[in-house]
Amino acid sequence: MAGVPYYVILHYVGHGFAGWQRQPAERTVQAELEAALERLAATRVVAHAAGRTDAGVHALGQVASFAMPRDWEPGELVRALRALLPEDMWVAQVGRVPPEFHARRSATARRYRYVIGCDVAASSPFRRPFEWALGVPLDTERLRTAAAYVLGEHDFRGFSASGQVKPHYRCTVTVAEWTARANGEGCIFTVEADRFLHHMVRFLVGTMVDVGRDRRPVDDVPRLLGSTDNREASPPAPAHGLYLMHVRYPQLDEGQEP
Repeated sequence: MAGVPYYVILHYVGHGFAGWQRQPAERTVQAELEAALERLAATRVVAHAAGRTDAGVHALGQVASFAMPRDWEPGELVRALRALLPEDMWVAQVGRVPPEFHARRSATARRYRYVIGCDVAASSPFRRPFEWALGVPLDTERLRTAAAYVLGEHDFRGFSASGQVKPHYRCTVTVAEWTARANGEGCIFTVEADRFLHHMVRFLVGTMVDVGRDRRPVDDVPRLLGSTDNREASPPAPAHGLYLMHVRYPQLDEGQEP
């Protein structure tokens, strides 16, 4: 990329955005970030994200790469962006990168978190916008058994949106675990893979929640991993419970995760 290349780690609340990717008539994360960068650069700046999060999806570790026409000290650029970005976005970190760095193509893994509320208080207005307010208990042992089938390399067409045209549909999952939240509030699903298909995490969560509610057998998960479409998967979990947490790069130091 021309100019001085940087990466930025962004936090944002997904409710007010139609996703990451710039759209003609919708508010997006990319458009807001590029508008701030263009005010600083006095010229067009294009930002590339590690993952094109959907409408309603939050981020605590979205990484974007871009080039500025002049050299900025990273701390100075952090302060300038924090002053210009809207209240539902925040810059956690900025750093210089090699010219060949690209937020999406250079990534080796991405980690997502999905939050579910199983107690009555999940419907509180202070929680409902940031988790799936399911309000019923889940069998965590069944969830963990189901998640273990997801580990490794699989074709995930059975757990993703229809109509995607990809060279292949295989992803290698290295982390897939359910953990209980404190005080019986519910549970969290954490998943990390080298790549994700569109809506893949939400389809996985939706199906495993039905397993955790004993609405479908645990062995539906490995069976669906052999499917070429999502017709037998459960409906995808709501977007507002999903968070992009961390992106891994060989070019950057570890420890980006908030």
